[in-house]
Amino acid sequence: MIRARRICVTAVAVLAALAGLPGPAQAEQSQPLGLFDTTHENPLPPGWWIDGEAGARELVWRAPKSVPMGDARVEFRAEDRLLGVPRQARDGRTFRLALGETRPVQLTDLQVTAAGRRLDATADDTRRSGSRVGRIPAPTPANSVDPGKPGSYRTVTGEYDLAPVRLPGYAAPVEMTAEVVAPKGATGSRPLALFLHGRHDTCYKPGSEDDVTGDWPCADGYKPIPSYRGYLRDQRLLASQGYVTVSISANGINAQDLETEDAGAQARSSLVRQHLARWADWTARRSSAPAVVRKAPKADLSRVLLVGHSRGGEGVNRAALDSLYPPPPAEDGYRGPVRWKVRGTVLIAPTIFGQNPVADVPSVTLLPGCDGDVSDLQGEAFVDGTRGISRGTALHSAVYMVGANHNYFNSEWTPGEAVAPASDDFRADPDQPDPGCTPGAAARLTAAQQHKAGATYISAAARLFLAGDDRVRPLLDGSGKRAPSADPARVLTHAVGGRRSGGFLPDGGAKVTGARLCSAIDPDPAVACLSPETLGSSPHFASWETQQETGRSAVDLKWSAPGRAARITPAKPLSLHGSQKLALRVFVPPNTTGTKFDVSVTDSRNRTATLGRVAVAGLPGSAATASYWAQELRVPLSAATRAGLDLKHVKSLALTPRSPSGRAWMMDAWGWSPGTPAVKATALARVDVGRTIVKEGDSGTRTYRIPVEVSGHGSGQVRVYVLAPDSDRAENRLVTVRPGSGAVDIPVEVKGDTAYGDDVDHDIAVKAVRGAVVGKYRGGLTVGNDDPEPVITLSPIADRVTEGETLTWRLSVDTPAAVDLYEPVRVLPVTEGAGLSTKDVDPKWLEESSGDVPDPERPLSDTHLWVWVTIPARSTSVDFVVPTVQDQVAEPTESMRLALTDRHAEPLPDRPVLTGTVLDKP
Repeated sequence: MIRARRICVTAVAVLAALAGLPGPAQAEQSQPLGLFDTTHENPLPPGWWIDGEAGARELVWRAPKSVPMGDARVEFRAEDRLLGVPRQARDGRTFRLALGETRPVQLTDLQVTAAGRRLDATADDTRRSGSRVGRIPAPTPANSVDPGKPGSYRTVTGEYDLAPVRLPGYAAPVEMTAEVVAPKGATGSRPLALFLHGRHDTCYKPGSEDDVTGDWPCADGYKPIPSYRGYLRDQRLLASQGYVTVSISANGINAQDLETEDAGAQARSSLVRQHLARWADWTARRSSAPAVVRKAPKADLSRVLLVGHSRGGEGVNRAALDSLYPPPPAEDGYRGPVRWKVRGTVLIAPTIFGQNPVADVPSVTLLPGCDGDVSDLQGEAFVDGTRGISRGTALHSAVYMVGANHNYFNSEWTPGEAVAPASDDFRADPDQPDPGCTPGAAARLTAAQQHKAGATYISAAARLFLAGDDRVRPLLDGSGKRAPSADPARVLTHAVGGRRSGGFLPDGGAKVTGARLCSAIDPDPAVACLSPETLGSSPHFASWETQQETGRSAVDLKWSAPGRAARITPAKPLSLHGSQKLALRVFVPPNTTGTKFDVSVTDSRNRTATLGRVAVAGLPGSAATASYWAQELRVPLSAATRAGLDLKHVKSLALTPRSPSGRAWMMDAWGWSPGTPAVKATALARVDVGRTIVKEGDSGTRTYRIPVEVSGHGSGQVRVYVLAPDSDRAENRLVTVRPGSGAVDIPVEVKGDTAYGDDVDHDIAVKAVRGAVVGKYRGGLTVGNDDPEPVITLSPIADRVTEGETLTWRLSVDTPAAVDLYEPVRVLPVTEGAGLSTKDVDPKWLEESSGDVPDPERPLSDTHLWVWVTIPARSTSVDFVVPTVQDQVAEPTESMRLALTDRHAEPLPDRPVLTGTVLDKP
């Protein structure tokens, strides 16, 4: 499963008030409880509550309406700290996160996020008010070749549906269903393009407008959502150009990947390779192939392009990795030989939770500017994350598509085109439309425009990576050319790899003067590249597993007058010899114009040459978009040659602002030359982190080691982050790995005891640095509690008092626990006589308990108080108190009844119902 760090509530008592307490049958549909932390005087926001039996508490959030199954991972946070990944209930609205762990945290500033986007609240007015309509980029010159034009072939279309396969960690078999579109009448063997859709609802009820589920297999009366048919237009374009295409279904993975630690990446890789293995079989034995495959030309499996949308993007990246560097057999659902060669990948609005791109397989990553699902555009890491890993000859392109959303690349996720319910994933606020992304905005693409643009750039990748046509490279590598077939979409690109050399890389620890070297991921405003008040975000700075991450830096330039140079000096001089131009990746704030720089370089003999001037304008953006995206800028190196600089030993790069004031960030700079070099994969070491589950035992100390497998060839370096069980900050170490070395050695001491506690995860996360790849990036040691849960009893301490005194009951445990215990106490209606009213108890206590002081006066039991009492770790008891008030009104004797309850607020049948009595003051 995806393991979330769990949390403890520090309150002595958390009290809930709601309109009506749920019965057992209503538990999943009950209204949210308004909880209150009496220790920290912090009311939980509306829609949040704590649920569950003692020892199995859950933090629960209910959305105002159903949250569609998406590709971004839903996360609970408190004060920007990751609490964990909750489970989504069948109602689509309720999310639950297990509570536990040995050290408490405060549940303050609770948030629900997905890829940095808030699900529980709209961005506040101060953040949204700064949004304004940005300049739509002007059309760039047309490229000499337009890959979006249909080819000369007619096409043949059909499906195959094979026996499902079993994948490790998945209870239900996964379907082997696919849509094939191929050129009709084409001779010879043809390259193969395989499509994999992302994470989406799996089943729908025909005739319903919104009845969808995440089940697999589908229940009676429901049909599978055919997400795999959503790329037919892309397939037809490629097939008309001579490519064999197949789009595969992955509903069985989507329905079950929440139970996996890697969000389904390995399973998707296994499914892709299962299909490729069948195509290899059919190529060798055509008679065994399905009918549609026999009608298609023979597939050339030495030229394979993998196309993945959203989590499918991470899945095909893993399939490319696994094809070069085999995964551990126990984790893999495909164990046969690799009889294909992946020449490139296209990653459409992808996730990359592991941030582990394959450096030696060329890639194109489509980044939609109005993505409302993977809204942080974390797929940029498929480009940035390849720097320095291997030889650097594979081209990795980022394609930023202004006005595109997440879903419309798939017609089965597009309203008006899909057979099942579908929606626009960019959730516009009707009261405050987004200036660039609300449907109808000038920059926003229609579904037809977006899908046409997407098909054009998929075809560009196929033409470059499979056909070797370098004429389409200027569409992908930051050269600023456009494909007319994608009009009116405004598309910008940048790239790393290819024929680039040298590299002024801030991540490498460059010295910076006249500006500052900022951290892309540290939330501390003093060192962060973007302040917390920033409207919007940067795809280059998408968060990972820990806030405290080494590297991932940028050069932050800020000026109020022109003329002061920012100088970047790498650790040692680098070579730009043989390069035609200097290419920089720079971004400026969205919606800004007029930013200009002079660019100069200095060699080791302190000779300086100004290469030229560049200008850059911000992308259209708002608080809801990730528009701080670097554009590629180039200046010729001819001036340096004329000035006699030694381009083999360039000491520094300088950017001198020429606009009156402004802000900019530089990600990197390289020597650039035209052309696409041949790519040869390097033999690299592969690292996979496993998980071991042990019991704590009753006594003694045992040392266990987190399982880490190193396979492959050669040696490389990875950075290992040791994640503390109670924090998302981590210690890290740079480790040299080679097969069989056991270099990643993380011992964990486990102390046995007889006190009841929670399971505890000791996790690590691993990233490649150079000369290595990482498959399963996170794992660890889970220490399971093996002690029985204590028995909690409720007994009176002061249950007969005079008004103005305090009613007191004591919750006691038969054995102290190692963790906080939580027990709900419900105030029940009295069965005879007069009951305490809301005016008979301390109003401050009542307000803290229920959120307000009801007016007019009503029986206390009518407020439906349900009290969660916390018994601190190692304690044997805690008192539950109800302070009463003295008034001047003559009253009869009054009472209140209370009982321990289950998670549904029903009194426990084997526990007594207790009564407290309040006498009138004589």
